[in-house]
Amino acid sequence: MTEGTATRFYGTGRRKTSVARVWLGQGAGAITVNRREFEDYFPRETLRMIICQPLQIANMLGQMDVQVNVGGGGPAGQAGAVRHGIARALLAYDENLRVPLKKAGLLTRDPRMRERKKYGQPGARQKFQYSKR
Repeated sequence: MTEGTATRFYGTGRRKTSVARVWLGQGAGAITVNRREFEDYFPRETLRMIICQPLQIANMLGQMDVQVNVGGGGPAGQAGAVRHGIARALLAYDENLRVPLKKAGLLTRDPRMRERKKYGQPGARQKFQYSKR
């Protein structure tokens, strides 16, 4: 990457029903989620730690600006989707990061989804109370 070019790297992340579109670029380490501050959008410290994992493994925590557009699902699913998207964008930035990111399990899409509700019962596994008489 040459000096003065505004090159950005893209990655799509998914988790549960959330989808995150992530753009990485050289910068001071600012993270913007849906045009809001990172700390404002994800107030829980654990979710912020999850999102910063790929940048910490790549040793680029204060060197890359991250812009995220995320939708669907809840806060935990969105945080997982953002983490997956950042890992994929880092891979587009530098292919040599594949081994450490793969070893940490950040490039694998988490397949766990919510189980559907079944008919004749109130939830996916829960049954109505059984009455013998």
